[in-house]
Amino acid sequence: MITLDALTKRYGGKTAVDALTVTIEPGKVTGFLGPNGAGKSTTIRMILGLDTPTSGTALIGGRRYTDLRHPVRRVGALLEARAVHPGRSARAHLRAMARTHGIGDKRVEEMLALVGLTEAAGKRAGAYSLGMGQRLGIAGALLGDPEILILDEPVNGLDPDGVRWVRELMRALAAEGRTVFVSSHLMSEMQQTADHLVIIGRGRLLADAPIDTLIAGSARRVKVGSPETGRLDALAARLSAAGVTVRREGDGTLITEGVTAATIGDLAFNLGLRLHELWPMDASLEEAYLGLTEDSLEYGRRAHAGHDAKAEGGR
Repeated sequence: MITLDALTKRYGGKTAVDALTVTIEPGKVTGFLGPNGAGKSTTIRMILGLDTPTSGTALIGGRRYTDLRHPVRRVGALLEARAVHPGRSARAHLRAMARTHGIGDKRVEEMLALVGLTEAAGKRAGAYSLGMGQRLGIAGALLGDPEILILDEPVNGLDPDGVRWVRELMRALAAEGRTVFVSSHLMSEMQQTADHLVIIGRGRLLADAPIDTLIAGSARRVKVGSPETGRLDALAARLSAAGVTVRREGDGTLITEGVTAATIGDLAFNLGLRLHELWPMDASLEEAYLGLTEDSLEYGRRAHAGHDAKAEGGR
């Protein structure tokens, strides 16, 4: 278990992590999400004792990482897959790690086989592709058979088969009762992998909930289509008057947000409107995430919006 209690990190006048309180529980895959600059990397570095908190605590099983007697056997981490001497082979790299922690060569060979690097184990790590480097990093994280795994962008550079392999591996490790904490920017992958999500923005906690709860709480969209254009316009007007967001698509259909298909169907019936389409569109993690983080962006949509507004004003 990982416990963060009012965890805070400041760099001069900038607060990178702001009183973050959350518990990462065993037996599930917990996704760690947030925009660029949200404080994810700083949080992970504090958990692993690489950065010192300004205030608050980051504990692993009730102890600071730096106080763990055998940290590699308690916590496995992948922060930067390329953090390997480029002249060493994968086997030599893992053996060096193993011997400093009293782990035998048999475990090294088991990990090479697990990540699919046995045949390339004698090759210099500097000649590895990004995907092979990720596999080596995962082997290193698992070397001590840890109860806790912290993985930062573990599928970066992997092909679709490799992505699925990592997904299945994380879920299998969680099913064994381990704590799996994974940071990623890939919303579609997180939706397939994570059981629980922690989302931060500008260093602050935005969400700490099961993934299904977050997705279910996002705006629901319904596609509505009818050959009766006039009555469809009347339906759109009634929905808009009730505070429902309605958008007309190029094909003449409507996309609504914030109302159920059943409510739309009943209203169409009362208006005598014949429907050809009434389709509840599945909510996605991406939609839920974007809704939560919209006001927490340092870069991206808000910056572009400000630039566009200035450009518009100068015309």
